[in-house]
Amino acid sequence: MPAADNHSEKVAVIPIEETVEKGLSQFIKRSFKEARAENADHIILDINTPGGAVDAALEIADTIRASEIPVTAFIDRRALSAGAYIALNADQIYMVPGAKMGSAAIIDLEGNTADKKAESLWLAEMKESAEQNNRDSKYALAMADPDVDLPEFGAGKGDLLTLTAEQAVEVNYAEGIAENLNSLLKELNLSSAEVIDIEVSFAEKVARFVTNPIVIPILLSIGSLGLIVELYSPGFGLPGFMGLSSLFLFFYGHYIAGLAGLETVILFIVGLILVAAEFFVPGGIIGFIGFGAILLSFFIATDDIAYMAFSLGVALLVAVLAAIIFVKVFGKRMNIFKKLILRDSTNTESGYVSNRNRLELIGKTGIALTSMRPSGTALIDDERIDVVTEGTYITKDQKIKVVKVEGSRVVVREIL
Repeated sequence: MPAADNHSEKVAVIPIEETVEKGLSQFIKRSFKEARAENADHIILDINTPGGAVDAALEIADTIRASEIPVTAFIDRRALSAGAYIALNADQIYMVPGAKMGSAAIIDLEGNTADKKAESLWLAEMKESAEQNNRDSKYALAMADPDVDLPEFGAGKGDLLTLTAEQAVEVNYAEGIAENLNSLLKELNLSSAEVIDIEVSFAEKVARFVTNPIVIPILLSIGSLGLIVELYSPGFGLPGFMGLSSLFLFFYGHYIAGLAGLETVILFIVGLILVAAEFFVPGGIIGFIGFGAILLSFFIATDDIAYMAFSLGVALLVAVLAAIIFVKVFGKRMNIFKKLILRDSTNTESGYVSNRNRLELIGKTGIALTSMRPSGTALIDDERIDVVTEGTYITKDQKIKVVKVEGSRVVVREIL
């Protein structure tokens, strides 16, 4: 029932806008705590959302049901999908002219109807939410199940029910229609109450953005792409900063949303250190452990393992494609390996020789100190030198002449 008009009363207005996700769930929890701390007498949920994640909607519904303060859902334009479910959990519902509520079928990541188990749970939740406030559950079920036949409301078999403001009042799903918030306060006999506008903080805005199901794979892909590009670039620059910033945003947002703790961030950092250490410590075990720690940190930071696996798969694909393009198209090599792999060559042009080249011996004569069959030792300019004949046998003490020098190979011929 509407509260009596009283100057001392307080009304907390909490916005539920854009996509329903984990960040919004944490914001709603914080807002209800703030409303209690402010001794609010009434809470108004200002709803305008196309829906979103089921798990986040369930958490928001639990927060609403646990509230000792009366809660009114004010549908300002639309409450679709998870938004309709959230509205049904409020003590009463008001809508602006032209507002809509419904179309609440549960779907998977590809836009298909979810599996039977998830669908059954969702239908039970929709039914319970309607019945707890003495609403006919068939309309809630028609919002989520296309098999429910309500042709009089444009929702025959195969179609989901979406109620207009007038239809919602007609079937007792809305207590009334209000032009705006001030009109709603009059309807609730709270026109003189102090209005407490609870706003989303900057950190919560970041959390809501980062935990959006669409943003997660994009953020991870940017992170992986930035780090891959950095490996092919000299020094540490913009790509590396971009990659690390994206990963920082991911963990920061999930931390604010209550999905990740400090231990998750620490695990990720330790994993990065171990992977980096693998470049300097041979063996492969350290790198394998580090990579496992990084993957584990991402899975710990989520409550939807399947979706995280999908997001990581997208990021990995982006990284692999980027690496292929750098190698095949641009002919790049990972910059980090330049410090680990010897790339200098030792050649004659650079002044390097494996053996001394004795070209100065050509034409000089000497004595065979040993028999040559065909190799042996000769004395040339008072220096003992290992030599080889052209294939003939030369006896000891015979005079010889150097006819050719090929690197360290000195070829001699007998002087007759």
